[in-house]
Amino acid sequence: MGEASRYDRVVLKLSGEVFADTTTGSGIDAAVVQRIAEEVAAANTELGVEIAVVVGGGNIFRGMPGAERGMDRARADYMGMLATVINALALQDALEGVGQPTRVQTAITMAQIAEPYIPRRAIRHLEKGRVVVFAAGTGNPYFTTDTTAALRAAEIGAAAILKGTHSGVVYTADPRTDPAAVKIEKLSHFDVLARGLQVMDSTAITFCMDNELPIIVFDVSAPGNIHRALLGEPIGTLVSSETVEAR
Repeated sequence: MGEASRYDRVVLKLSGEVFADTTTGSGIDAAVVQRIAEEVAAANTELGVEIAVVVGGGNIFRGMPGAERGMDRARADYMGMLATVINALALQDALEGVGQPTRVQTAITMAQIAEPYIPRRAIRHLEKGRVVVFAAGTGNPYFTTDTTAALRAAEIGAAAILKGTHSGVVYTADPRTDPAAVKIEKLSHFDVLARGLQVMDSTAITFCMDNELPIIVFDVSAPGNIHRALLGEPIGTLVSSETVEAR
């Protein structure tokens, strides 16, 4: 095709909600997981991009709502981490179903179903053309899977984080409630923090700023967008240390 990815190694962050059945907002929609698997596999083979994936678990269980209902916060977070493992295994199955070798690594040891998270082993898998799916968050309560994506990206030397969402673009305000909300194509990590924009949680944004990790926020529900994001097409919002949105 003659196309080249802007990035040689990336972390693709997928929220659990991306996997959800749209009619119920929960569970796993096999067709969606299959499409994402096909796009990830194509990016790996056609563009030569090394791809690691961090998955959330919000389609099955979210820690914060559990804590708000009176559950112990740490226990609720661990339940959320286990939910991410279910999504990771579903994605692994879909990836291997389209011929893409895949390894799941978990931050909580569960030897019967996945490898433990070992950075050097993860890098070796990527170098061999395998997709690596990181599950169980950081292995610690109180940290989101956004922070996991930032941490893992730094540990494996990724060039960028691709954050796949349903909207794909950052706005100056919530467009559902504010008709004056405007799309933002480029901005800095500092601007995200200063303006309280909903890109990632503040811990993840601060980590990305300190480690100069760019974040590409894009709509993963639109077919072909993973490919477009890797090519650098302006399909969403770019957050980096070098770009500040003009006011």
